[in-house]
Amino acid sequence: MAEKKVEKKKESIEREYVIPLREKCRNVARYKKTPKAVKTVKEFLVRHMKIRDGDLNKIKIDTYLNEQLWIRGIKKSLYKVKVKAVKEGDIVRVYAMDLPERIKFKKLREEKGEIKAKADAEKQKSLMDKAKESIKGKKEDDEEPTKESTEEKTVEEKNEEKEKEETSKLAQEKIDKESAKKMKHTTKVETSKQVKNLAKTQNKTSRGH
Repeated sequence: MAEKKVEKKKESIEREYVIPLREKCRNVARYKKTPKAVKTVKEFLVRHMKIRDGDLNKIKIDTYLNEQLWIRGIKKSLYKVKVKAVKEGDIVRVYAMDLPERIKFKKLREEKGEIKAKADAEKQKSLMDKAKESIKGKKEDDEEPTKESTEEKTVEEKNEEKEKEETSKLAQEKIDKESAKKMKHTTKVETSKQVKNLAKTQNKTSRGH
């Protein structure tokens, strides 16, 4: 019997912490204070979010939280920071809770830019879809004519056939008239010639030739 594999659903865990940074950064050189603060945030979350192997790479710090930690430069780290940690599987994503006004303004501006970019992309997609539909409609009209167009074509064809028949009749009548005229002229000429020949023959007989 094949064993059925049971898939465990990844449950997301959300927690909020106020992480103290002063004690860990006190006995560190000035040019290492802010990097040490970033590391202490990761170590704190590894311990409290129960990451068994203790891998600091599984802690993903948000860009705005990183900017908040680096806002005072490399030599002056923050004393504490309030964060929100979201655990999904083995990865923990960390977000800042209380951002300074400067970073808040930057975040809002970037969010507006993203929303505008999405709206522009949707508009372009809709325009492209409309253009494709119009092209398809034109092709279908060319390939499959409607009943009205076929009826109009049949009526036009009938009218053309009638016109052709009438023109052919008129042409035939003209030809017949011309041939009749020619026959009349030829018969007249022949009769006049015959009369003259008869007159000559009579004259000769009377003279005794």
